[in-house]
Amino acid sequence: MNVLKIATAGSVDDGKSTLIGRILYDTNSLTDDKLEAIEEKSRQRGFDYLDFSLATDGLVAEREQGITIDVAHIYFSTPKTSFIIADTPGHIEYTRNMVTGASNSQASIVLIDARNGVIEQTYRHFFINNLLRVKNVIIAINKMDLVDYSEEKFNQIKNEIEYLASKSAYKNQQLTFIPLSALKGDNVVEKSENTPWYKGETLLNHLESLQADDIEEQSQTRFPVQTVIRPKTDDYHDFRGYAGKIYGGNLAVGDSVTVLPSATESKIKSIHFFDKEYLQVKRGSSVTITLEDNVNVSRGDMLVKTKEVPTVSKELTATICWMDKNPLQASDKYYIKHGVNDAQAKIMSLSSIIKTDFSGKEENPSQLTLNEIGDVTLKVSKPLFYDSYQKNKANGTFILINPKTNNTAGVGFIQ
Repeated sequence: MNVLKIATAGSVDDGKSTLIGRILYDTNSLTDDKLEAIEEKSRQRGFDYLDFSLATDGLVAEREQGITIDVAHIYFSTPKTSFIIADTPGHIEYTRNMVTGASNSQASIVLIDARNGVIEQTYRHFFINNLLRVKNVIIAINKMDLVDYSEEKFNQIKNEIEYLASKSAYKNQQLTFIPLSALKGDNVVEKSENTPWYKGETLLNHLESLQADDIEEQSQTRFPVQTVIRPKTDDYHDFRGYAGKIYGGNLAVGDSVTVLPSATESKIKSIHFFDKEYLQVKRGSSVTITLEDNVNVSRGDMLVKTKEVPTVSKELTATICWMDKNPLQASDKYYIKHGVNDAQAKIMSLSSIIKTDFSGKEENPSQLTLNEIGDVTLKVSKPLFYDSYQKNKANGTFILINPKTNNTAGVGFIQ
């Protein structure tokens, strides 16, 4: 069975939690006690309908305020597909949570309140999905019942989003527009009679039709070493293996590889997974690899195919999504974590702030504040071996850590 990872996005009160609750209800994925709790709480609030947002808002503060604060992961299945949905907050101050939720997703649902249309948070969420190169984006135009299921209103919002998409540098993204009402159930799981002008699929049918491909597009092979395996048992007294996860491409016994940063060359001798050996493994596999030569390999090193060596440098330029209350400024120092590698980093320059409505950039700003996205140049204390995010997602990202608070201050996408 396919497993599809989905992120949700949208402004406050656009109905993300209600939509997910409706899907769970209509697919019979809610347990009896959960459904009873929703019915009781809805009655206590004086509602004459079921408040489906209670199915996902798990924190006390979320239930009391009727908002989503933290990222909630919801699991459910249909006969065709298993789903993992990241229900992310809509408030501007929680945009960083949306970045986290979308970073590992194969598809994203961007909700828009049909009454309000495209607003600032819509620009930001749509831009982030483009920045993260999410392939399948569903524009769910919600609360159609409050605009009399107007086709004109639907087309107006659709045209605005398509105009934004035309200005994006990422052209492989597939957009799907669905008019729905999460509260009433229109076009969520069942086709609605209130939108006879809409000829497309319901939201659930469309999600089931998506291919649950790996979010990592085929690219050059990268194998960051997580740990060195030395059993030191009678049966494996000479065994020296390197454990990690394969990104980008595939690996096979006999492949010529280069160890970074030492640039030592060798060939793959064997590939192990638990008690089995394989001649070839695909990207996404977590395995242990042995080499023909007794070369020096440590945690934090990377094995790459000899003809596919990435950039090795102490300087890099990147697009940063800033997540810290303390603004980023030139000359600031942070810890950088790139894969399993870490080092000290210094911000050499902040060249621009990117406007999330695709209208351009603000050149040479003095600082980058919470939830802003900008282009920076960094210098690190030791060479990193990296790719651009466009070529290899896993090897093209990093996080910056505030050395004073140990908080994640920003996430970077290498250019």
